[in-house]
Amino acid sequence: MKKIIITGGNGFIASLVKEKLQTSFEVISMTRNDADLSDAEAVKSYFDSREFDYVFHTGAMAQTADCENYPELTYKVNVESTKIIADACMKKHARLIFISTEQCFNGKTEKGPFKEDDDVCSVTRYGLHKVECEQYITSHLYDYLILRFSWMFGLSRPKVKASPNIIQNVMKAMFYHTPTQFTVNEIRGMTYAQKLADQFEKILQLESGIYHVSDINTHNTYESAKIVAHMLGYKDDEINTYILPNHERYKERFRDYRLDNQKLEQAGISFGTFEENVEACLKDFGWMK
Repeated sequence: MKKIIITGGNGFIASLVKEKLQTSFEVISMTRNDADLSDAEAVKSYFDSREFDYVFHTGAMAQTADCENYPELTYKVNVESTKIIADACMKKHARLIFISTEQCFNGKTEKGPFKEDDDVCSVTRYGLHKVECEQYITSHLYDYLILRFSWMFGLSRPKVKASPNIIQNVMKAMFYHTPTQFTVNEIRGMTYAQKLADQFEKILQLESGIYHVSDINTHNTYESAKIVAHMLGYKDDEINTYILPNHERYKERFRDYRLDNQKLEQAGISFGTFEENVEACLKDFGWMK
């Protein structure tokens, strides 16, 4: 049975993928207790002491504010550890599956969606971290997958804690009658994370390269939030009370860093539309009949 190490093993994406692979792979979940990604020697020792066929590298400090406020620490975690893991994969002839991000395009002035071979341009440390990692992987490895993620969403359940996302934000606003602003000057992909996990074994068989993991979305974040609220069964008057437009955020430069997903579509891996993703998520968790 093939062995796969999944870093950030207790994280949202890692938990979903571990669940799907547990009968077909020997899954090794690497957490901070095994090796802290900020400790280069610990990371090197961990990978040197193990045999494996794949590494799914999900571990990272992904909060933009953390990367801006703690640049040295987050660089160690996000970049230095990735280079060590890439070197280990090269040494062991293993395939590296690396999570990158739509943030690689957050400095672009033209409109998306962006294709895999479009020039990257990031203005945040987190995005720049991922760009540097991509460049290292593509220049040092011959067997790799770089998966650039859109905003992944889902809901928590036992043993799986969802990362903050638009579904949770809308539910909090509507359930607790908390007026909440959502950005008007932004449009981005928003993808149901379970769809990634469901197709992950197929993804592992792709040819080496960069791939965009994203739904198709034509709505700004405010419009997307209203769609979620409608699907939860709320009427317009309630929605307009608690889902509010934020016209100030990013008004100086509209953000459109949607990802073109045609490369994966052509490989038979589909993530559908935003509406389809929201419907699938809400049905899976019993919020829609």
